[in-house]
Amino acid sequence: MVNPDGSSPVLLMCDHASAATPAEYGSLGLESEVFSQHVAYDIGARTMTLELAERLDASAVLANFSRLLIDPNRSPSQPGFVPAVSDGIEIPANQDLDAAEIGHRQRTYYEPFHDALSLQSQKIRARGQVPLAVGIHSFTPIMQGAGRPWEIGMLWNRDPRLAKQLINWLRRDPALTVGDNEPYSGKVLGHTMDFHGGRHGYANVVIEVRQDLVATEADARAWGALLADALSEITADLSLFGVQHY
Repeated sequence: MVNPDGSSPVLLMCDHASAATPAEYGSLGLESEVFSQHVAYDIGARTMTLELAERLDASAVLANFSRLLIDPNRSPSQPGFVPAVSDGIEIPANQDLDAAEIGHRQRTYYEPFHDALSLQSQKIRARGQVPLAVGIHSFTPIMQGAGRPWEIGMLWNRDPRLAKQLINWLRRDPALTVGDNEPYSGKVLGHTMDFHGGRHGYANVVIEVRQDLVATEADARAWGALLADALSEITADLSLFGVQHY
């Protein structure tokens, strides 16, 4: 948890912030180089989140374990909740897991992350504000052999309020190719956004930045600063972002 007493209603959610695995699991049977790849975490997402938290005076919750252990951005009923195979890579320690082991990971790692987000959301409400749920992710430049032209994309499910305004703000720069539910659709992927935003009627969005643009600390901070400028301007009138169920 970062800046838990921040004054902003923006709640930053970074569920793929880390490639770490707990000591009890070692390397999950994988070679070390796997943990420097997108399969283990979202490159640059942690740094962008920290920059946003500082500039917006916003609270942030970052998962400190790899999605290869258990994926915070999936519900327990979704495929890949504890992935046996991810991006074609078989994860030895995740083969043929029983319900007890999956339950242990869920209670020990997954649920504390979501509990922390719920706590921060309640704190925002307690001071009379409506939370704005903002997920921070990054995506690979190439997927299944196809290049991805977007520098940045906004994912949304039922509530377009934040996504559409961010898209319009960023498209002021003609050099940027901004995706609307690209490179993924928030209607398919976005459990954390929906769980802590949409189901409560809070404005919500997942921001995806292409990984080659945030691979260094300096570049990730620069994108965080740009997004902080965008969110500051867009949320200046908070009356646009009250509780609204779609």
